[in-house]
Amino acid sequence: MGPLATIPSLPVAESSSSWLITPNVGLMVWTLVVFAISLYILVKAVFPRIRQALDQRAASIDESIDAAERTREEADKILAEYRERLKEARTQAEGIEQRAEQTAKSHEHEAREEAKEILAEAARKAERDIEAATKRALDDIRREVADLTIMATEKVTRKTLDDADQRRLVEEALSELDFSSLSSEAHSN
Repeated sequence: MGPLATIPSLPVAESSSSWLITPNVGLMVWTLVVFAISLYILVKAVFPRIRQALDQRAASIDESIDAAERTREEADKILAEYRERLKEARTQAEGIEQRAEQTAKSHEHEAREEAKEILAEAARKAERDIEAATKRALDDIRREVADLTIMATEKVTRKTLDDADQRRLVEEALSELDFSSLSSEAHSN
């Protein structure tokens, strides 16, 4: 035999093991009474508090969900406004760019026109200056010719001429000279 055979067996009391297996009416009644009292306490005191805690938690979760949804809607609204403003800003930027280009072209055109006017005015002034210089030169030449004519006449005639004779001789000499060719040459240059 094995090692278990050597263990002495203990006497089992029949009355001690039977109370678990055998139904005892008194024990059943007290068990039911304790169960009913425990259930009553649970229903009246514990379950309402648990239900209240669960309801509060559910309300808190619902409120959080609603707040999150409102926040999402506000974020979507702000995002739509941002996109609209961005679109408007791009449109305005394009408009500003176009106006700047038009203004630049306009200023360039005005500057060219102004430069043409300045050049034309400078050319007209130069022509006037040339005409004035030509006229002064012709006047100087006439005076010089007149003085030379008077000196030559005095040497030829060996007398001094009075003012009237001098003027008559100068006018005759000048009428013989053709100064118109000189002034037309100056205009053509």
